[in-house]
Formats: sequence, C-alpha cells, structure tokens
Amino acid sequence: MPAAVPRPAPLQLGGKPFPGTPPQPRLFLRPERLALPLTSVARVGPAIARRLRELGLSTVGDLLEHYPRRYDDYRDRRDLGSLKIGEEATVRATVERVALTKGRRKGLQVVRACVRDPSGVSEAIWFNQAWLAEALEPGMTLSLRGTLTARGGRPSFVVKSHEILAASEETLHTEGVVPVYPAGEAVSARTLRTLVRTVLPAARGLPDPLPAWLRIEHGLPTRADAVLAVHAPRDPDVGRTARARLVFEESYLLQVGLLAHKAREQGRLAAQPLADGSGAATAFEQRLPFALTADQKAAVAEIDADVATTTPMRRLLQGDVGSGKTVVALHLLLRAAAAGHQGALLVPTETLAGQHLATVHELVGDLVSCELLIAGLPAARRRAVLSRLESGRTQLIVGTHALFQADVRFRSLAAIVVDEQHRFGVVQRDELARRASAQGHAPHVLYMTATPIPRTLALTLFGDLDMTVIAAPPTGRQPIVTRVVPEEKRDDAYAFTRKHLDAGRQTYVVCPTIEGSESRTAAAAVDEAERLAAGELRGYRLAVLHGQMRPADRETTMRAFKSGDTQVLVATTVIEVGIDVPNATIMIIEDAECFGLAQLHQLRGRVGRGKARSYCLLFARPETDQARARLGALKASSDGFELADRDLEIRGEGSVLGARQAGVGDLRLTRLVRDRATIDRARAAARRTLRDDPLLAAPSNAALAAAVREAFGRRVGWLLRA
Repeated sequence: MPAAVPRPAPLQLGGKPFPGTPPQPRLFLRPERLALPLTSVARVGPAIARRLRELGLSTVGDLLEHYPRRYDDYRDRRDLGSLKIGEEATVRATVERVALTKGRRKGLQVVRACVRDPSGVSEAIWFNQAWLAEALEPGMTLSLRGTLTARGGRPSFVVKSHEILAASEETLHTEGVVPVYPAGEAVSARTLRTLVRTVLPAARGLPDPLPAWLRIEHGLPTRADAVLAVHAPRDPDVGRTARARLVFEESYLLQVGLLAHKAREQGRLAAQPLADGSGAATAFEQRLPFALTADQKAAVAEIDADVATTTPMRRLLQGDVGSGKTVVALHLLLRAAAAGHQGALLVPTETLAGQHLATVHELVGDLVSCELLIAGLPAARRRAVLSRLESGRTQLIVGTHALFQADVRFRSLAAIVVDEQHRFGVVQRDELARRASAQGHAPHVLYMTATPIPRTLALTLFGDLDMTVIAAPPTGRQPIVTRVVPEEKRDDAYAFTRKHLDAGRQTYVVCPTIEGSESRTAAAAVDEAERLAAGELRGYRLAVLHGQMRPADRETTMRAFKSGDTQVLVATTVIEVGIDVPNATIMIIEDAECFGLAQLHQLRGRVGRGKARSYCLLFARPETDQARARLGALKASSDGFELADRDLEIRGEGSVLGARQAGVGDLRLTRLVRDRATIDRARAAARRTLRDDPLLAAPSNAALAAAVREAFGRRVGWLLRA
C-alpha cells in the first residue's frame, strides 16, 4: 500500500504511543461529503442502500461511525508447503486449473482449484459457491484464508475467505488485521468492510469536538486519526487505542449534554423555597408508625437542603424494593403544601396511582388534601377534581399521564415527584415542570426508581440529576427464599403453597406478558385463574388483576386482597411496583425465564413485607445460557444493586438510552461494564469544561458546541442552541 502521510509527533493514550494515520487512501473526499447519501458511493445502488438503511446507515458519515465490533488477526501469512493439517492461515497462490464438482451430500456443489506457490501445490476447495468456477481463471493470484484438512487421503485447503489480487496487492478480507462489523442478513460484514474502506478518506476531514487542552492532557489522538485507525489498524493494539479515544469522546459529549441540560433547567427560572410553614412535614414524620432508617433520614436531609434555595432541585432517588422511597417522596410533597403551594406525584399506571393514594391517606391523613387524577375517572368527578386543583383547594395530586392534559391547571405547583421515572420519556418527564414554569417559577423535581441502577449506568443516563441512594431496607424485613421450580416439581410447589394458605397467608401468581397484546396477556391471566380454581388451588378464594380491567374493578380487587378476603391474586405485571400486602408470603412467577432480571427482582419484592418468612417460586424451563444466568443470579442474591450490575453483565446495555429519552441515539462504542473508568474521567472533564465555559461560547469550544447541538439540541431542546 502507499506510504503514510507524515503527521506531527504522535500523542499518547494511557501511556501508549498512538501510531498516527493509517496509509493514505487512494480516494479523497471533502468533509462536506459526510452528509452525502450512500447512493453517491460507488457500487451502492438503490437495493443495497435500502438494506443499509435497515442497519441505520444512510450517509457517508453514518458509515464512518459504524465501528468494528472486533478484529480478526490474519497477519500469519504462510507458504503452502509449511502448513500442517488442522492449521488455519493465509496463503498467496496462483490458480493453475479450476473445476466444479458435486459433493457427496445431495445438492452440495464443490469448486476445486489447483493452486501453487513457490513452496508447493495444493487443492483449494469452496463449498456451494458454484459461480467461482467461472470467476476464477488460470494465472490469477489469490489471497486465501482457510484451513488445511485431510480429505480423501490427501490434503486440501478449505477456503474461508478469498480475494483476487490486483496489481496493487491490496487486501481487505484475508490478510493483516481485518475489522469485523456488525452486519445483518441483507448486508454482510464483507460488504460493509469494502464500503467503509471506500469512504474512509472522508475521515480526514472530520472536525474534532474535543478541546485541544483535553486531547493533550489525556494523550488522545485526533478524531480523524482515531476513526481512520479504528477502521484500518496496523495491529489490534492500534485498533483498541483508537477505540479508547472514541469511547472517551462519546462519553464526554453525552456528559456535556446532560450537565448542560441540568444547568439550563436550573438557570431558566428560580424555584420557590419550601419552608415548613404550617409544620405539616414535621407533623408527618412524628406521626409515622415507624422510625425512619438512617438512609431515609439522609435522603430527607439532602432534599430539605435542596428545596430551601431558589435553585430548582433535580434529584434522582433510587432504592431497592421496599427501601422506603415513598415516605421520602411524601416528605417533599408535604414541604410544598406546608409552604402554601401544591405537589404532584406522577406514576405510570392507574393501579400504582391508586396504591399511592391509599398510602398517602394512610400516612398523611388530614394534614393536607389529596386527590386522584386518572383517565378512568367519571367526567363529573374529573371536572370537580380539576376545579379544586386550579383553585388550590387540592394540595397534593396523584395521577398518571392524565396530568398532562391541557385542561389540567394548578394554582401553584412547586414540587413534582416522578415515580418509576424510566417509564416516561424525557419530554413527558419534563411536561409538568413546564406547566409550573408557565406560572413564573420552576418546580423542585424528584425522580424515583425502584429499579436499582449501577453507578456507571446512572451517571451515563442521568448525569443531569443529583443522586440519592437508599440502600438499606427498613428494619424487620425478612429475607425472601428464592427457588427455581422445574416442571417435575410443580406439584410439590403447589402443595407448599396450599400449606401456607391454610395457615392464613396469601399468594400472588404472576403470568408473563404476551408481547404486543395487553388483551391476550389479560386473557392468559384469566385462563390461569380458572385453571387453578378448578385444579391445584381448588377451594381457595381466587381473584384476577390485569391492566384491561376498569379502574373501579381494579381498586375493588386490590382492596379485597389487601383485606384478606381474597387468598390468591392471579395477576399480570401490573403488580410489579407499589403493591404492599404484608400478609402475602408466596410469589409464584410462571414462565420466569421470560422475564428480565430487574423485573423478577421487582416482582419478588411484593412479598417479604411482613414478619413471616416469604418465598419466591420461579416456575421455569430455561433453554438459554442467558436465561439460566438470570435465574441463578436472582436465586443467589437479594441485593438489587448487585443484581443490576449482574444484569448489565449478562445482557449488555441493550438500548440504554431508548427508554430514557426518545430521539437521542444509543451508545455506539461505550460499554458500561468495560468502560467505567473512562466514563468517570469523561464526566470529570465535562464538569471542568462547563465550569470554565458554561455556554461553550469560547472559539476553542466551537466544534464541541456544534457536536453537542447535533447530538442533543435539535431533538430534546437542550442548551446551546439559539
């Protein structure tokens, strides 16, 4: 290949020198061509372009950011005569003759070519690639990657991949360090490799969003060098070094965007300081039937410090199942009411809204007025609730997405709690805050999640929020015994359940979600209840709970279970959060292998809330290593934060940003388990950047500001745009 273009002395990353730019490509593309559609690239017609779009690749820039997932090291080029049976290697040889034959298996076609190099002769064979019999001609020089095998008493070189060498002898697929790209059924990794190499010269014009001081301080190569090297490394270490630079950039840009969003939200309007004017918050804590844990007290203190100022609070409260987050949230809402304002508790489901309202009435009593607003309210009752809310007579409101409706008006909304916040997109999440802002002040907002989040994931996804963790459960909670029940032990599990029911305890039976159909899921729960009532749990009082029921019916069903009138509740995952029945001691989960680890942990947390020992029985037939790993992890640990880390290791990130904010792309390279240290460094650098230049107005930050706008500004209205 042609010689590399001279570059300045290489920078360093992690103490290792970066070798600089890969060899000069033959074709040069100007930077503005990054936005060109892929149909402008040679050999990309409408059909291939359509298949590339299915992979999310539409422009030259998209292709450059489609990074390799690994590398195959094919630097071990050998002579034919030196190979041993079973050895995989790359050889270069000249074709002497070619023949198409039939294999022993019906329909199998075999192309056989006699190939020679200076060390000897061998037979090269390809399976089911009959077209090669016409494409290969005597005299051609091939680069062949494959394995020498003994077939029919003579050695044959079974070809895995090949290239026809032109005069330049440039190879992409069989020699050197070969990048392997995420591919699909319609577009092969080989095709992607060829297309990326075609457009790679455009990387030379890539602007670098990282400030110069940051690159120098961390020993980072330029973005152009990193993109060139990640696609065409001379050795795997160069590829890994280039990847490390791009991971840092990806994490840094995300953190700058998140922190800028936080600064913008906290800087637009002042919040109302929330003093405990009427003493309601203090009275609430004094009348609780239990003492707050040390973690709960610490969380309350952090919130009190936040809301005492005019800077709007933006805090994430995360705690394990049953850790007592609701009490902390009620303290904030009561602070708002005690200061003469209003508070809102936003939840994702009507079942959870009803449970929270019952908890408020139980714990708060007559300290403040509280009402429910859900879609299922009768029209007359809804109008009355809205009237009292607008006048300020209703101090606290518990509601679902119904709170987003245009006719919902507050007199003075000063505090918002968003429960199970990961179920709301960022636009929905901030909708109530915008309502309060229209009144001339910003609200204090507390986001809660009962799904423990590993620290690195939390910083990556929620870097715009301060964070409070309630780690310890309330005292007196019994550990939950978890058992995986194979099919042959099902009868024993039902006998065990009947024994507990006869002793006056209660049981949940959870049916799995049927993807894409709430009605089929509800029907499955009804069918299971009928089967159990006629079979293993005949004679016991059963009821069904699912999301297709009318709100009044759901409320009646839950009230009957909570009072003990119902012994067995057969339900869908609507009971995943917010259900508190201390007398329920057995949780049966059908087809447990179909659930995610976090959801299994949440469901298990519905029991173990009283003083009696509780059990979680996982009826499962795991057929994959991943499913077995999930069930094994749940059986081995009851620590939600430990399970969250384990879940991340088992399944990877998945679409880590999708649930949090529609429109912001997923992480392309960063892996939260592997890259924790890099994420921490990137966050520290982002803080420093915004401390020195909050609006990224300095000329040296122009490229950074443009990159943040590109990633975030257009989609969710974050900072740094006009």
